[in-house]
Amino acid sequence: MAIALLSVGLLGILVFALGFNVSRVRRSITVTQHEAEADPKSPLRKAIRAHGNCIEYAPMLSLMILAIGLAIPMLMSWPIILLMLAAVASRYFHAIGILTGASVHEPNAFKFIGAVGTYLTGLILSIILVVRAAALY
Repeated sequence: MAIALLSVGLLGILVFALGFNVSRVRRSITVTQHEAEADPKSPLRKAIRAHGNCIEYAPMLSLMILAIGLAIPMLMSWPIILLMLAAVASRYFHAIGILTGASVHEPNAFKFIGAVGTYLTGLILSIILVVRAAALY
């Protein structure tokens, strides 16, 4: 249970840190906000995209992690714990990839690892919940 709470807390920290970063970068831009948002290489565009992408996946990952941690505590084995932590790490890797990349459109290793990790861990967490729900019938 502690790992589930830790995982959700770390996802929350990421969401709010990325949101704060958008506000910070908005204050520092020297061109119009519209120009900065349109340029895929601008720090503002990268900050907005990193935050937006995180918001697309962090809530669902958090719900699944909490559901497993709260409703199915007997499943909290080392593989499940590592799966939860891998889901969180994937979101951090993806954000780092967007923020440090040359452009929001250019692929890089951090974005790739983060995206693949998110899809795999999210799918596995989903399957665990579906299988557990089916076992209740």
